[in-house]
Order: sequence, then C-alpha cells, then structure tokens
Amino acid sequence: MRKLKYYVACSIDGFIAREDGSFDCFPFDNEVVADYLESLKSFDVVLMGRKTYEVGLKEGKTDPYPNMKSYVFSRTMRKSPDERVQLISDNVPNLVRNLKNETGKDIYLCGGADLAATLFAENLIDEVILKLNPFLMGSGIPLFGRAIEQTTLELTNSKIYRSGIILLNYQVMHFNK
Repeated sequence: MRKLKYYVACSIDGFIAREDGSFDCFPFDNEVVADYLESLKSFDVVLMGRKTYEVGLKEGKTDPYPNMKSYVFSRTMRKSPDERVQLISDNVPNLVRNLKNETGKDIYLCGGADLAATLFAENLIDEVILKLNPFLMGSGIPLFGRAIEQTTLELTNSKIYRSGIILLNYQVMHFNK
C-alpha cells in the first residue's frame, strides 16, 4: 500500500504560510532545495488544496508537478486550467483511500492546511515530514487548518542543515478508535 506523506515547510511556531498565503518569508537554502527535489522522485501523485495550487497558478504554473498525477481539492473552482490537473470537489477521503490502494510510488500532500486536517481526521496521513525553519512567524496559516486529535508520532529520520533548517521525518502512529 502506498503512503500518504504530508511534506511541508513551517516556522518554529507551526505556520506554513502568512495569513495571505504567501511563504516568501522562508529562507532559501540550496542544500535543502536539492534534497527536496531529490525526494520528489519518490512520489507519483500530488495532492493540493485550492489555495496551495493557486500560489503557482498566479505565477503561470498550471501544472506545478508535471512528473506526477495532480489532484486539486476545491469546492469553488469549476474548471481545471490544465488538462493534467484533476479537480476534486467531494468524496475526498474515498478518493485518497483508492489512491493509496493503487500500485505506484508514494503520495505527496504538499499543502492545504484544511486538506491536511481532513485527511488526518480520516487516519489517511502516514508520515509527516517537516522542514522546520529557524524563525517565528507570529501568525499565519497553521500546519493543520483546524484542531486535530492528539496523535503520537515516531521520529524516523532527521537532518540539520548549516542554515539552521531541520528536516524531521515522523511516522504517524495510527490507533484504532
């Protein structure tokens, strides 16, 4: 079974973007970017919330991950600007369960705090990979768009970069409710 991995950058205080959705406050580090690009080879499907997708769309990127099958989750977008990007408006957990049961590489959840909260509540996220950035944002979009249940995570890997960014890989410990 494929794993769904929530791979996201955040500030020390747990924000993934400013309140307006911008994230240019995150420091650029060549070594971190190189590792991130290498990690993308382990995925063949990417899941994005509408707001995350629109960040690239504003820059003219209709298919930000051309080497992956892309799904954008939105209740407001009516038509995808790219034939390779599939819009999903309902039955999100069912689609993700089906994707996880297909043969292939892992699934990249690249963003959407609300999408992450929805999938976490359904026990569909298998790993959380955080690029912890050495600054406090103060306010913004949190790692999860709403409260989630307390969940145990097991640290499986970590890497400290010279820039102070820390990459943390956590296995989500799913328990029967």
